[in-house]
Amino acid sequence: MTIILGIDPGSRFTGYGVIKQEKRGFSYLGSGCIKALSQGEDLASRLQTIFAGVSEIILQFQPDTFAIEQVFMGVNPGGALKLGQARGVAIVAATNVGLPIAEYSARQIKQAVVGTGAADKNQVQHMVKNMLKLPGTPQADAADALAVALCHGHSHINIARLSGQASKTVRGRLR
Repeated sequence: MTIILGIDPGSRFTGYGVIKQEKRGFSYLGSGCIKALSQGEDLASRLQTIFAGVSEIILQFQPDTFAIEQVFMGVNPGGALKLGQARGVAIVAATNVGLPIAEYSARQIKQAVVGTGAADKNQVQHMVKNMLKLPGTPQADAADALAVALCHGHSHINIARLSGQASKTVRGRLR
């Protein structure tokens, strides 16, 4: 059993999703959004809110691993810089307690959850709801964070399969 914390970083809203990975699949443990949005609050204060929020989630759920979405460089370089800073404080919260960090691009996450890297937010929400057998559709940032966690879980399954297959191949050649 592995508990995975997925983070969808944002300088105003940072989504989080926590799942448990077992041999038979994934189960939902929790999700939500860290709101770092207050009128008049400067970026430094918002980053502190994100750091404190991620630290509290780590304390509450005791994850074994941490997965986060990489920065997408869009048309707004200033927004990408703020997003990078939000990612940074979330990563520091995880490294402070010794969690291993995994990073995935938006395309990798969508591919792992929906089957296409060009999926939209509604498709991600729908698939996350179905994969985790949730009674309702999670909020967009929380669904994205759950998708990050699912992507990481699927990556680990594939790595285990490949390494198991590689071990069998090596053993077969040595005989």
